[in-house]
Amino acid sequence: MPGSTFGSVFQITTWGESHGKALGVVIDGCPAGLPLCEEDIQTYLDRRKPGQSKFTTKRREGDCVQILSGVFEGKTTGTPISLMVENTDQRSGDYGELAELYRPGHADYAYDQKYGFRDYRGGGRSSGRETLARVAAGAVAAKILSQLGITVTAYTKAIGNVEISADRFDLEECGNNGLYMPDRQAAQQAALLISECVKSQDSVGGVIECRVDNLTAGVGEPCFDKLDANLAKALMSIGAVKAVEIGDGAASAKTRGSQNNDSMYSINQKLEKESNHGGGIYGGISDGSQILVRAYVKPTPSIAAPQKTVDRNMENREIVIRGRHDPVIVPRAVVVVECMTALTVLDSLFASMTSRMDQVIRFFDR
Repeated sequence: MPGSTFGSVFQITTWGESHGKALGVVIDGCPAGLPLCEEDIQTYLDRRKPGQSKFTTKRREGDCVQILSGVFEGKTTGTPISLMVENTDQRSGDYGELAELYRPGHADYAYDQKYGFRDYRGGGRSSGRETLARVAAGAVAAKILSQLGITVTAYTKAIGNVEISADRFDLEECGNNGLYMPDRQAAQQAALLISECVKSQDSVGGVIECRVDNLTAGVGEPCFDKLDANLAKALMSIGAVKAVEIGDGAASAKTRGSQNNDSMYSINQKLEKESNHGGGIYGGISDGSQILVRAYVKPTPSIAAPQKTVDRNMENREIVIRGRHDPVIVPRAVVVVECMTALTVLDSLFASMTSRMDQVIRFFDR
């Protein structure tokens, strides 16, 4: 199945379905000697697993990761790393009546048209549970980046029309509410909004913002492998994401060059900028300032309210989706955005290692 592999130097291939026996990922290109244990990965998986708050699906999965290969005596060996998480709380019977019906807002019809066959138990490969494998791989990428002093941090910027305030921004607050919002007041307002959606058998979307700090200038490739282009592809590959912005994004189209340009100056022979409208990337290459990327997440398509649809025979039908579903995807998707960003940045960083002859000579001049 094409489309399950991501990256060029630090490369991952995900596998598995929502209601299969397990899901996992194979990582190739991880350097040898990285200290790595299952706990390093589990910390990230715990942030996306279901059943953590009243606003997430009640599916009870421990999401316990197993390292099957590529690690010996607590360090990576340089060979492919295989990670696996078993599914333990499938309720495939909840999806039996969907074998012939297409769910609005889902990939059911598109998959059927492409393959002539589909796994209707939760969506198969198109299920949000597939992101578990991405998070497992992203945890490894994030650990490599941390060894280089580079941090990747994502949080909920908005849920519906409730947006965090810059004046109340506090990253530590993310851990105090189940919505991962760095603004206590906004989190309380968003919780009320989600509760209203639940009562009306509806759902809501939102915005996830991610920051990359301490990435050196010069990372990214011109033309088709630009850092911002690859970030956009990475985040758009997340099923629920419908738009991506870098820096000011769409708002920059409403400004003038005199406002949007990031004026530069030098302090002790080091480049500084008066603003960061470009989000830390110019010409597809990092400029050394903070990278800022935003992912816009659609409302959960699985809602309890009756909806119009068709069956495989193109007969008009009405559908009521049963099972356990999140009224809002955003909080659990925060770590997915963070990990896909980490994977993209690391892969671009590794690819940039051969950009300059002086750097190549320095590396091999023993």
